[in-house]
Amino acid sequence: MVATLSAPSLSTTSLPEAAVILAKRRKLGQPGPLLAETLRPQSLNDAFALQQQVALEMAEPIAGWKCLLPTPDKIVVAPMYQSTVGRVDHNTVDIQQCTLWPSTVPASKGLARVEPELAFVLAQDLPPRLEPYSDAEIDAAIGATHLALELIQSRFSHDSGAGFFDQLADGLFNQGLFLGPEMLPAPGFNGEQFLLQLTFADGRVQHLSAMHPNQQPRAGLYWLVNFLSANNIKLLAGQAVITGSYAGVLDLPFDEDIQFQYGDWGQFRLRFVTKTS
Repeated sequence: MVATLSAPSLSTTSLPEAAVILAKRRKLGQPGPLLAETLRPQSLNDAFALQQQVALEMAEPIAGWKCLLPTPDKIVVAPMYQSTVGRVDHNTVDIQQCTLWPSTVPASKGLARVEPELAFVLAQDLPPRLEPYSDAEIDAAIGATHLALELIQSRFSHDSGAGFFDQLADGLFNQGLFLGPEMLPAPGFNGEQFLLQLTFADGRVQHLSAMHPNQQPRAGLYWLVNFLSANNIKLLAGQAVITGSYAGVLDLPFDEDIQFQYGDWGQFRLRFVTKTS
């Protein structure tokens, strides 16, 4: 069942005021306290409306979306902005760089917080329509599948007490995306799990059992397309969709070459670099 959200209860003055605050924090990489009570979202309708108002305030193209299958009381959906999406540069032999804001959470302060994902890049637009899109239609719209890392940071301080509606309005911890190399799924590929291997500059190797939270990584994409369609939002060719972390959040060092091996799906090497603007 795909929900069509109702009008928000937040006022037409509160939405832009709250969006200005959250967009500024996002641009500066500076988490802060809860919004004033009159600006805080109190429902899914409020939270999604505020999230979309932030997108207007950001005033830049949406380059992708993050999602996950919904639960009875939560939806996981958030846009990713063009300036925050990095890609593998195939024209250089140098180590790839990924810029992001360091963590401000005490347990991971100063580290790069990322989540290993697959990204589905659309080859055609999927505009809103009355009839739901079938899984086959959505499969046909996928132009490429990439290894990817979601970049993590909230615009709320770790001790702010932010709840789910606050975080949904803010973009659910997303600060960007790194699109790694394209993978070519073999016939019968289901993408449920793989062995993630991280190799660090000092030779240290870390292995993680990586499993998709929805088992089928396209499940969230199927939901997202029809959720956005029901809420009059168009998906565009070239946008990338990520559908859930295979291994939770990884806290990794900056300024160090790291190799990511996604089982037999592929690998890439990169260095995290502190974002400055």
